[in-house]
Amino acid sequence: MFKKDLDLEKRWSKLLKGMEELIGKKPNDLNGVLFLIGVQELGQGNKNFSKEQKQDLMHIGICRVLSQVGFYELDYIDQDGWPHWKLVNKLPHFDVLEQEKLLKIQVLEYFETEFQIEIK
Repeated sequence: MFKKDLDLEKRWSKLLKGMEELIGKKPNDLNGVLFLIGVQELGQGNKNFSKEQKQDLMHIGICRVLSQVGFYELDYIDQDGWPHWKLVNKLPHFDVLEQEKLLKIQVLEYFETEFQIEIK
């Protein structure tokens, strides 16, 4: 593993630990964090969501963090308050590990930017 990858994993672990302290439960994985970002962006609080809504919330989380690097932009918010995003720049072809790395970097950026949390 390269130093940059080790640094990313250290920062990621620190974020997960901080989230556990904040919400009382450590997210299991990247999808759990993306789901929580989706809930945050939806802005309707923590409630019971259907399986389909949970998938939609993860999609919102992905779009939100990838909007920081110009892949998505907010298109509109529907009558129920759900944000809808549109792809504005084609995503490069990445393997699964590269996709995960990009998302983790952008999730860390999201928390650092939106909540002024320094994760070093």
